[in-house]
Amino acid sequence: MPFALWALVIGAFGIGTTEFVIAGLLPAIAADFGVSIPVAARLATSYALGVFVGAPALIILGSRTSKKSMLAYLAGLFVMGNLVTALAPSLEVAIVGRLITSLTHGAFFGIGSVLAAEMVPKEKRVRAIAFMFSGLTVANLVGVPVGTWLGQQFSWQVTFYAITAIGLATVAAVLVLIPATPKPKPQPFGHEFAAFGNPKVLLAMGITVLGPAAFFTSITYIAPMMTEVTGFPESAITWLLMVFGAGLFAGNWLGGHYADRALMPMLYGTLLAQAIVLFVFHFVAGNQAASVVCIFLMAAFGFATVSPIQKLVMDKAKAAGAPTLASAVNIGLFNLGNALGAWLGGWVIAHGFGFSSPNWAGGLISLGALVLAIASGLLDRRGAAMGKLKAMQVH
Repeated sequence: MPFALWALVIGAFGIGTTEFVIAGLLPAIAADFGVSIPVAARLATSYALGVFVGAPALIILGSRTSKKSMLAYLAGLFVMGNLVTALAPSLEVAIVGRLITSLTHGAFFGIGSVLAAEMVPKEKRVRAIAFMFSGLTVANLVGVPVGTWLGQQFSWQVTFYAITAIGLATVAAVLVLIPATPKPKPQPFGHEFAAFGNPKVLLAMGITVLGPAAFFTSITYIAPMMTEVTGFPESAITWLLMVFGAGLFAGNWLGGHYADRALMPMLYGTLLAQAIVLFVFHFVAGNQAASVVCIFLMAAFGFATVSPIQKLVMDKAKAAGAPTLASAVNIGLFNLGNALGAWLGGWVIAHGFGFSSPNWAGGLISLGALVLAIASGLLDRRGAAMGKLKAMQVH
């Protein structure tokens, strides 16, 4: 892989750490601000919603800025947002900080996905995108557990100061490693927006919303689930999040390695497997060993869908005339799904279904994503069959 991609990996590491570390810090944040855990989880839902809104807005605002400059500006915004969160005197100010940080997420990955794909041959594009997303997986393998540990040993604010430092490193890496990129030509964004009415694009984006949202429904509440239901001590959350991170790492490799060969079959298999694991997790949440296995597997099957889904949307959107905007919007949709998952997990807990209930709720979401994936595959087959029929009629 081109060495310049490491700048994207570092940025992805910081973004992944700030997004997912909330799962390990929720009890401490809730106690510090004197609110319930579902209320403190607004730090997760606000972040996810901010990504959804911020991604297209920043892509449009930066449409005449080079990819390198845009990535540097986004990394600077990331630094500002995490610093505001760390200094927040109240939950409301912390949410503002999270919203500022979230503006970076979608545009960074959207631009980064396009840039990564442009740097490699066509047959390696999913692997290049997966390489960038490996920063997310390493964040969950190392950054999130270390951030959780820092929060437990010192304070959750210290965790966000550390993430701010990662943001500064990202700014430096982008400026040093990414080669100069030309300013894009003015684009008719009305044409790009029109592409979002394409059924194939909409189906692919629907998979984006529901696919990874399934495991986010569970992982957002993993700390109270593991301490209240499974019986782990609070100190175990750090290494349990490392297990989750290892699953993400394995899933990212799985998706990047095999999706270039058979993208849709890969999606069918991983979405079904994710649903099965989450349903099983609900019933075995009281068993420590089984819970550890389920945490790893739900992360692996869940994240195996991410780079294939991103490539699927990019392909459909490129054919419909909206490659860059759709790439960024799709990252926002991943996080809209995360917000949906965090909200649904909090809803089932708040309505008395227990701390293990986010697992079966996530399983239902994964089945919904599978239905959309099958519909997308059938639409592709129908289009291919129509194309062959027309070709036969011509001859």
